[in-house]
Parts: sequence; C-alpha cells; structure tokens
Amino acid sequence: MSDPTPTNACTEVYFDGSCPLCRREISLYQNLKSDQPIEWVDVSVEQSSLPAGVTQAQLMQRFHTRTAQGELLSGAAAFVHIWAQLPGWRLLASLARIPGVLWLMERAYRGFLVIRPGIQRVFRKLDQA
Repeated sequence: MSDPTPTNACTEVYFDGSCPLCRREISLYQNLKSDQPIEWVDVSVEQSSLPAGVTQAQLMQRFHTRTAQGELLSGAAAFVHIWAQLPGWRLLASLARIPGVLWLMERAYRGFLVIRPGIQRVFRKLDQA
C-alpha cells in the first residue's frame, strides 16, 4: 500500500477529524515541534487531498501517514513514524524498533479498532456535556 513517488518533502498525517478521540490525539501531536514539517489532513472533510489508490473510507478506518519519501504507512507503523519525529514520543518510537514490539503494537491497535466506536460514543457525549 505505498506509492514510491513523494508528493512533497514533509510527512502527511491522515486522520479522522469526525472522531472526537482522534481530534484530541492529533491536537496533542500538533502542539509539539516536529523534526520535519508535517501536513495534517482531516480525511473526514470531502475536499481533502487523498493519496492515490486509497479511499476516504480506508483512511478513516485506520491511522495513516505518508513519509517524506512517499511511503504510505498505516496502523502501528504510522504511529511510530510520527512519534519518532515528536519530542516526548521518541522513546516510545525507539522501543517499537525492538524485534516483535511493532508486531505487538499492531495487534493491540487492531484490538482497539474493535472497541473504537464505543469509545467514540463516550467522547461525543463528553463533548456535548
């Protein structure tokens, strides 16, 4: 699921801006000074520029990033890619490089995706309160 042709010289982060949990997490990341420019793309907005070969629905189901080199990452690998660029998160990214850790993180992320709709409902209620 990667396009080897870079679109620009920055990391692109594709996130579901309609998800209150996702918005909170992305806001946390956006407030940190990254090592390289990051373009934050809310894929819930119809006019968003999406990478070739990936649908809006696919991008809303899982967290995705595109590296500055043009590689499209998803799930735990996408999180680790972003964490490696953000102060306070680099240690976690380094731990993910230990053999087997990224595999475990991906399994945990897949488990989280199953319960994500319920968590989203809780956060939506909190937003309305």
